[in-house]
Amino acid sequence: MFETLILMLDATMRVSTPLIFAALAGLYSERAGIVDIGLEGKILGSAFAAAAGAAVFGSAWIGLFFGIMASVSLAMVHGFACITHRGDHIVSGVAINTIVAGLTVTLSMNWFGMGGQTPTLSGDSRFLSVTLPFADALANVPVIGLIYSELLSGHNILVYLAFAMVPVTYWVIYKTRFGLRLRAVGENPHAVDTAGISVAFIRYRALIVCGILCGLAGAYLSTAHNAGFLKDMSAGKGYMALAALIFGKWRPVPVLLACLLFGFLDAVAIRMQGVVIPGIGEVPVQAIEVLPYVLTVLLLAGFIGKAIGPKAIGRPYVKERA
Repeated sequence: MFETLILMLDATMRVSTPLIFAALAGLYSERAGIVDIGLEGKILGSAFAAAAGAAVFGSAWIGLFFGIMASVSLAMVHGFACITHRGDHIVSGVAINTIVAGLTVTLSMNWFGMGGQTPTLSGDSRFLSVTLPFADALANVPVIGLIYSELLSGHNILVYLAFAMVPVTYWVIYKTRFGLRLRAVGENPHAVDTAGISVAFIRYRALIVCGILCGLAGAYLSTAHNAGFLKDMSAGKGYMALAALIFGKWRPVPVLLACLLFGFLDAVAIRMQGVVIPGIGEVPVQAIEVLPYVLTVLLLAGFIGKAIGPKAIGRPYVKERA
């Protein structure tokens, strides 16, 4: 029983990693007043770019670079529409998601001719598991050995980076000048502008950070968690990250806990495939696949209470004339 629980938590960490990256990305964006429905598109676009780069150059790190560049580029398109031209944030995000969903398949078919996929990655083209010091030696130690060798050790570097980004984000948001200005822009951009600080510049910087984190999420999916790009492989993770962001009320640590909860539900769903329930029989695969999303909606509707986001979120900023 204890070993099963550890294996479930181990799977939770792996499944939660792209959610953590994407939710933190949305935190930077929405704290600055920019609604980012386009998280899904940035994850998918970066997953394709990372897999394509890794396949062509034979390096996961080069793939990661291309993934981040693709995501940041999409973030800048979103910023150009919403910040520079004061467009509707939702429309821009949905447009990015729609375009990327079609563009990734089209490019992969033209470049690789594999029906919307990239070549299978192996060796240096993937981020492989990292074994922590003394993990093998402690593997047979009761309780502690299993926790250290199975739960903490054996993940790839992007998993550890995702969890490390939570305290980093907390420090940036609450302890730095940039974080103070970021929160101020999301709450009262007119006051920030009155102080002589460029609202647009702060928001563009927030979107750059958002793009980098979404790039990490997408690269993880295609070069670490999987061995290549598949059509629509983001599978709604951008939307689940937004749900985790709301569930965590735009605060880093609660957002992490929400991502872990959603990841655990996903891990439970995977574990339940093929399980026979007395009186019901084998659980249908379709019911298992939809379970995390249904539970996400139920949790948001029933347990979160009233979530109040930044006051200026989604509102185009028009500079007041003297």
